[in-house]
Amino acid sequence: MIAIQDASLIFNAGTPNENRVFDAFNLTVKKGEFVTIIGSNGAGKSTLFNLLSGTVMPNTGRILLNGREVTKEPEFKRAKTIGRIFQDPLAGTASNMSLEDNMMVCLKKGFKGLTIGLTQSRRLFFKEQLATLQMGLEERLKDNVGLLSGGQRQALTLLMMVLSTPKLVLLDEHTAALDPRNAEIVLSLTSRFVKEYGLTTLMVTHNMQQAIDLGNRLLMMDAGEVVLDIGAEEKKGLTVEKLVAMFSKIRNKKFTSDEALLSR
Repeated sequence: MIAIQDASLIFNAGTPNENRVFDAFNLTVKKGEFVTIIGSNGAGKSTLFNLLSGTVMPNTGRILLNGREVTKEPEFKRAKTIGRIFQDPLAGTASNMSLEDNMMVCLKKGFKGLTIGLTQSRRLFFKEQLATLQMGLEERLKDNVGLLSGGQRQALTLLMMVLSTPKLVLLDEHTAALDPRNAEIVLSLTSRFVKEYGLTTLMVTHNMQQAIDLGNRLLMMDAGEVVLDIGAEEKKGLTVEKLVAMFSKIRNKKFTSDEALLSR
């Protein structure tokens, strides 16, 4: 599903502010994998997502998605097959539009090239889908999304993303801004949707325990490199303490992200 080959990314090249984020970076992700990604600030986690989504272009190297080269393809074209959810729960929905209108927008993305209208049967479909969130949103189809809580909006964003039938899902710390209860709900929905729809998923998190508990593969990044690539079997016996110790042994330094270490 994903193949990044010898990609380099340099910001402000040739200036005193030059920042080399990636240098001959390689990554392969198989279809259906659920990969969690951990790393301290500046490790390159979100920049990796920007490369995949087309927000930034590599200076050198190639990016292939589902066997198709997209190295120089702009973000709006890749967005047709990529679902990305950000940390801000307000970013994935339109506040001044109703729930049903928001859901129509995502449905049109799934029905590429077709003109579809908001019929009674689609309203019923939306209600059925919203009921699976167990938040009572199925009775609020005509309410503006701006009236919802952060947790409700992020859960709605997650559902809308799934309904748009993406080939690849990028979750960029999508529960970090939520309170513990809503974060747990959204994570539970995430696991369910990934399994139910067989979604190829990359999830950046600052919570090391989440990274261990979720998914079938864990990547740990540092200074633009993948320093640990841990499969499903090895993850079964993994703890936060072991993960930190493995990092320290490989990089010969302490893991310095207090936020990650405290999030257990």
